[in-house]
Amino acid sequence: MNEPYVLDLQEVDETQIAVVGGKGAHLGALSRITGIRVPGGFCVTTEAFRRIVTRAPSIQELLDRLSCSDPDDREAIRTLSARVRRAIEEIAVPEDLAEAITGALTRHGEQAAYAVRSSATAEDLPTASFAGQQDTYLNVMGPTAVLQHISRCWASLFTERAVTYRRRNGIDHRTVHMAVVVQRMVLPHASGILFTADPVTGNRKVATVDAGFGLGEALVSGLVNPDVFAVRDGEVVARTIAAKQRAVHALPDGGTQERAVDSRRQEQPALTDAQVVRLVHLGRRIEAHFGRPQDIEWCLDDDGFQIVQSRPITTLFPVPESDGQENHVYVSVGHQQMMTDPMKPLGLSVWKLTAMAPMTDAGGRLWVDATRALTTPTSRTGLLDLVGRGDPLTRDALETVLERDDFVPLHPDPAPSTPPAGSPPAPIETDPAIVTRLIERSEASIAALRRDIGTKTGPALFDFLLEAFTEHKRVLSDPLSIQVIMAGMEATWWLNDKLHEWLGEKNAADTLTLSAPDNITSQMGLALLDVADVIRPHPEVVAFLQNVEGDGFLDDLAKLPGGTEARDAVEAYLDRYGMRCAGEIDITRPRWREQPGTLVPAILDNVRNFEPGAAGRRFEQGRREAEKKEQDVLTRLRALPGGESKAEETKRMIERVRTFIGYREYPKYDIVSRLFVYKQALLEEARRLVQAGVLGGQEDIFYLTFQELEQVTRSNRVDDRLVRQRREAFRTYDALTPPRVLTSDGECVNGAYRRDDVPDGALIGLPVSGGTIEGRVRVVLDMAHADLGPGDILVTAYTDPSWSPLFVGIAGLVTEVGGLMTHGAVIAREYGLPAVVGVDQATRLIRDGQRIRVHGTDGYIEILS
Repeated sequence: MNEPYVLDLQEVDETQIAVVGGKGAHLGALSRITGIRVPGGFCVTTEAFRRIVTRAPSIQELLDRLSCSDPDDREAIRTLSARVRRAIEEIAVPEDLAEAITGALTRHGEQAAYAVRSSATAEDLPTASFAGQQDTYLNVMGPTAVLQHISRCWASLFTERAVTYRRRNGIDHRTVHMAVVVQRMVLPHASGILFTADPVTGNRKVATVDAGFGLGEALVSGLVNPDVFAVRDGEVVARTIAAKQRAVHALPDGGTQERAVDSRRQEQPALTDAQVVRLVHLGRRIEAHFGRPQDIEWCLDDDGFQIVQSRPITTLFPVPESDGQENHVYVSVGHQQMMTDPMKPLGLSVWKLTAMAPMTDAGGRLWVDATRALTTPTSRTGLLDLVGRGDPLTRDALETVLERDDFVPLHPDPAPSTPPAGSPPAPIETDPAIVTRLIERSEASIAALRRDIGTKTGPALFDFLLEAFTEHKRVLSDPLSIQVIMAGMEATWWLNDKLHEWLGEKNAADTLTLSAPDNITSQMGLALLDVADVIRPHPEVVAFLQNVEGDGFLDDLAKLPGGTEARDAVEAYLDRYGMRCAGEIDITRPRWREQPGTLVPAILDNVRNFEPGAAGRRFEQGRREAEKKEQDVLTRLRALPGGESKAEETKRMIERVRTFIGYREYPKYDIVSRLFVYKQALLEEARRLVQAGVLGGQEDIFYLTFQELEQVTRSNRVDDRLVRQRREAFRTYDALTPPRVLTSDGECVNGAYRRDDVPDGALIGLPVSGGTIEGRVRVVLDMAHADLGPGDILVTAYTDPSWSPLFVGIAGLVTEVGGLMTHGAVIAREYGLPAVVGVDQATRLIRDGQRIRVHGTDGYIEILS
């Protein structure tokens, strides 16, 4: 049976997006909510659109070309889109379809004025609103005009902006269809937009109302600034009344006209406070029906408010699930781990199962609930001090939340309990053998994991992995390991604090820790220089690598002169470091061993920019600079009153920091090594499930949690719909930027630097590695596409250990995310690179190719050209 061409709004609900598009489906649902007034009307269904499009074969050909066009070729998109629109508008509406539409107009009032509005099947979706991407026509009068504007709405599915938006959201143009909503026109006194959550802060308890006189086109087009009201708990808590000089009104014979607002009314509010509160009450009812915050278009006429559209707010960061009994404050794990991208469900669940602290997830990111630690003076001070040492922005964000409305009540410290029997652990001895012993323990544990996991399949594999996760956490929580890490960090802080106090030296530890031993991450960068040394003498190998595409190039290397040596050098590097990759805390991310082509640009940069033996020379140079700095500091200290004592204590701390600070990088290496072993075993299990017809593809497992995947292996059944939903959710999370701090109200807080000691126009950040450097900017968002020259300054969003091979070839570092003891900062200091991290929007505010000056000691960036 054929679908009808026309459905009244009362016949439609939110399950019929495929028939009447997103807007039509939502309007039909709105019309069923008690107390919500929706202008009457009907939908011209997608069946009518399909009928029109199939009448011209050329349209299908154009759509095929549009779908296959280069997304960056804007001229081609513009030309093809215009041709599709023209073809649609030139098609005459078939007689039976025209009769169905005019019949609906007769039922609703043939002589009435109508709004004719597009309603695409990819529109007003929970994950993509498509707001403003297609066209709306107001005050359309008469059947002929309505039919003409319906054709224009069909064609508007292919405006350049709509086509570009779909490409950006991964939606195939050939799968999207257009319905059209035809509604009785409202002639309002005022109109505007209601957000049931604050679209700027994300706070779900604050609704905002934008209001202006006349039709809403004046606000949407930017013709006037609206009045803005904020409502919380049924009360207007903030208002800004704008001077509304213009308004758009409907004309008696159709169409609209912009008019001047009487000067006596311009600064009068478009709504009273009581009307604003009433409108928000209606909005909360709509929000409750759809189950998520809404972006609502409204009109106010003589009979009250009418709702003409409601769509989900797609830009809000999701809120972690909580008990709802109290306020919660969540701190971003990604900002500490240098991984602010979204993680897939398997990655999230494995990290939570192996992490030392309880974590939750939201928006594809991990969060720690810091609420309990903020409820007493001692624990609050301790947490703020700890966070502040690493990332002042996170501390400021927490303090901002704590200043607001007693969001987290402060309770007295509990009475001290009786101290446990025994004495506290003795201070750790400064002995390199301790680090050696810890590394040997780790390597033995990982070797046992690799050996024992090989025979496990099916449910037995998951039982084994749960035991392996226990061993994973045991290694991470080894008291000696933690003691070593803290000894290195505390020695760093001590040196910076005391040498600044005694000598006026800023960040003295930066130089004192150069070429510290046992730093697995800095060794990884230097080892890639050694790989370049093997490749450099063989021009055919270099030329081959310059044209490598994909990851299957290693076997082909052996066919070239010098290729066997080159292949063996790369393979040896991958044996040692192939478990690493960008975003490596997510087990689902492709590792270097899986995608070795990622390393090729860095290898070629090293071949081009360095002389043979650079790795050894760099390490030795750093060691000598550290020795020289130590002698300089100790000499100057001895010249001070009480200098011998100060120098002796400082020397002990220098020995301590050089002995232990390198180990700071090793636990992450241990974690990532284990993750790769887990991943290889799980992918092998996925391969078996694919062969058995249970899974469509191996990587489907990435969209299941560890627990869900275990059930799949036990039942040999998978919910394909769940996998599809998770893929779609992950794609939408990728468009969101996580804040440093998130509250249970949904408020996103990023913190700010409270500084007035930088030049005007400078970009402020956190100084993590001293020195000042000028150079050309290279903005790099993907290590695989790096193209770095000598003296370049790397500007990127974040750096985890996988970026370290690039550090050997740059002169300075700027990142949007980072802290004093995060991996990028540690390696920047290790290599002596001036570095400033935590620079908000650095990759947007600094352009590739500009010249900048990085003040790594004082923590700011100057843009020079």
